[in-house]
Amino acid sequence: MFITVDANDKRPLYQQVVDEIKGLIARGTLREGMTLPSVRQVARDLGVNLNTIAAAYRELQREGLLTVRHGAGAVVASRRSSGINKEELRKPLGAALTQLALAGLSKREIVGIVLQELASLQQKGGSP
Repeated sequence: MFITVDANDKRPLYQQVVDEIKGLIARGTLREGMTLPSVRQVARDLGVNLNTIAAAYRELQREGLLTVRHGAGAVVASRRSSGINKEELRKPLGAALTQLALAGLSKREIVGIVLQELASLQQKGGSP
């Protein structure tokens, strides 16, 4: 599993890890049933505190993306949940689109960015 964190990023380190793992799942790099490296191993690889990775794994478990069994590790759960609330998913998308519009980007530029991001997900192995 290849993830990175950036000390200059404004997001907390655990959130960066969460977002990186979500990206790997979305792209299909991490598939249902795959075991993730141990909290200890990821913390060592990234040079961060063990609790940072544990918090990230707990968040992913809370969101239903991982199943964590003490002593057995973390396993990728199904990425398609029957309980998806599309309206809740639209909120962060709306916030991101608002930020792009406030930055002065045109509708065409915003659509281009969205299409590039979708293409990036699909190129790296997934087909959301």
